[in-house]
Amino acid sequence: MMGQLVVALAESWIGTPYRHQGATKGVACDCIGLIRGVWRELYGCEPPLAVPPYAPDWAERAGEERLLKAALALFGAPVPGSDMQAGDVLLFRWQAGCAAKHAGILADETSFIHAYEQAAVTRSSLVPAWRRRIVAVHRFGVGV
Repeated sequence: MMGQLVVALAESWIGTPYRHQGATKGVACDCIGLIRGVWRELYGCEPPLAVPPYAPDWAERAGEERLLKAALALFGAPVPGSDMQAGDVLLFRWQAGCAAKHAGILADETSFIHAYEQAAVTRSSLVPAWRRRIVAVHRFGVGV
């Protein structure tokens, strides 16, 4: 099943140090780099619409929904949050009125895998504080 494969690939990135714009397993990655890396391992190529270089505060400065637009282009329409499955890409918005700025991969009903500053790629509990920040759920394989 595609979802289980995506989770296994994402789990193989756990422990990769955080580095802004990184996308190399075991060396460095950020949240977008994790999604790019899993895509490369899954499909054997870089995502066709790789996100162009971005500053750490890109979402705050630009105000554009670049992450949501990229997800639509790569994965197609989002799936309902009530239909989340292991392997789905989760997009997060830190606060209302700001662009979506974080991404992770759902590992199971209660956890997700992601990379964030001052940490490495890790599995985190999908507690209510994270759940309420989910703005879109996308599935690998749907838009390909």
